[in-house]
Amino acid sequence: MKMRSIAPIRIAKIGYIVMSVVFCIVGVLFVIKPDISLEVLTEALGIALVVFGAVKILGYFSKDLFRLAFQYDLEFGIVLLAMGVIVLIKPKEFMDFIFAAMGVAVLADSLFKIRIAFDSKRFGIESWPATLSLAILNVVIAIGLMFQPWEAAKVMTTLLGVSLLAEGILNLYVAVSMVKIVKHQYPDIVDENYRIVG
Repeated sequence: MKMRSIAPIRIAKIGYIVMSVVFCIVGVLFVIKPDISLEVLTEALGIALVVFGAVKILGYFSKDLFRLAFQYDLEFGIVLLAMGVIVLIKPKEFMDFIFAAMGVAVLADSLFKIRIAFDSKRFGIESWPATLSLAILNVVIAIGLMFQPWEAAKVMTTLLGVSLLAEGILNLYVAVSMVKIVKHQYPDIVDENYRIVG
């Protein structure tokens, strides 16, 4: 029986790790320089959302071993991709609700990660408590972004940076601890033309 290619899962895992690191870097930059221009902020955020959305969609179709890390990424990847395109095409219009939109996106991803943490517990994956803790922390930060308790743009940009950093750390941890690449995987569905000989 022909083994399933591990190339898609390897690309998805590497992409997940790279984009998680990018989110961390962008988050740190927003925290360090909260007075960054809105043009730079929207462009950086738009590109990051488009690329990470594409990586999430690829991850969904990569069929990793446990089917945990990427199980909700098709829908979420499409949402991120759409948000990124909107940010890049209409940055001025999007700025009015960028913090709330990012808050909703981070909240949704964090809630998915909470579910993944409990699923991984059933699989016996020991890293589930850390995933759960990081996801809960992200939920708190996301709620802050959604309700925008501070009017000052610098404070909200700093909070956006903290949110991106936390989201990057969470996704990086999930990719490293839960996405396993096994070289000898068989297809999920056996083709009826295959025959077991002997």
